[in-house]
Amino acid sequence: MKSTAIAVPLTQLPWRLGLTAPLADFVSLMKPRVMSLAVFTALVGLMVAPGHLDPLLGCIAIVAIAAGAGAAGVLNMWYDADIDAVMTRTERRPIPRGRISRAEALVFGLVLAGGAVAVLALAVNVKAAALLAFTIFFYVVVYTMWLKRRTPQNIVIGGAAGALPPVIGWAAATGEIGLEPLVLFLTIFLWTPPHFWALSLNRSDEYARAGVPMLPVVAGRAATTRQILIYSVLLVPVSLLPWALGFACTIYGAIAVASGAAFLVLALRLHRRGAAERRDASRLFVFSIVYLSVLFAALLADHAGDRRSFTASPQTSSASSQVGEV
Repeated sequence: MKSTAIAVPLTQLPWRLGLTAPLADFVSLMKPRVMSLAVFTALVGLMVAPGHLDPLLGCIAIVAIAAGAGAAGVLNMWYDADIDAVMTRTERRPIPRGRISRAEALVFGLVLAGGAVAVLALAVNVKAAALLAFTIFFYVVVYTMWLKRRTPQNIVIGGAAGALPPVIGWAAATGEIGLEPLVLFLTIFLWTPPHFWALSLNRSDEYARAGVPMLPVVAGRAATTRQILIYSVLLVPVSLLPWALGFACTIYGAIAVASGAAFLVLALRLHRRGAAERRDASRLFVFSIVYLSVLFAALLADHAGDRRSFTASPQTSSASSQVGEV
């Protein structure tokens, strides 16, 4: 694989991790905006899971999942520094700018990943920690190192990593994996291609320049908008499964129907309108973030008063100790 070296004056290289580079640069490496959505879906998975989890352990679980998601972002930026430098959207990231060296990013990412997995295993349970470790591995090795530069299906397959946080949250609360978190996984998995392809439609020239075979680069805009529509059509009925299977109420179902209909309208408009599709792609991309946030917020609100939610109780300590031993 061909990489592009980034020349940085020696005087600008921060040799000591965390001492010469501003904290904001290390935070930026963690992709906080992407991380926040992943952490929110993990929180929902934890909150809607059956049983009770000690509030302190719940907070530790969410912080560990956030650190793991951030570590995946750091290692992604470490490996992709060469293509980040040639794309307008990513050229201002800390490594291309010379604010942080690739070696520092690698060390930071590995330490963060190892610490997150270890804390989750020791404080909560091994199953959740194993899922977190697998998620980081899948995103960094399978998606970033293998799929991203080799196939236009990179987002489809690699989207599994971004769909796992609610499963990790559920496992943290219960020590098990049930049907419910798998439905949430499938929802995010089907949401990911329309979300990222809508973005890549307006960045196809940048991806082409960087040598990344995103679907608009390889198959063209018409084929991409068709695939966006197909995945959107599949997404809407899957988003209704929590209501259909009985672990969400009618209010959630109504919100899922309304937001899903809006998603379909935007996807259909994008597919039908060729000349104006640049603006339509931007609208779909922005709405897709709102859509997933609203969907999971509705599920969380649906379970807010449920006894299964993340609250303290006299039985909390014994329940949490049993979960921690799984």
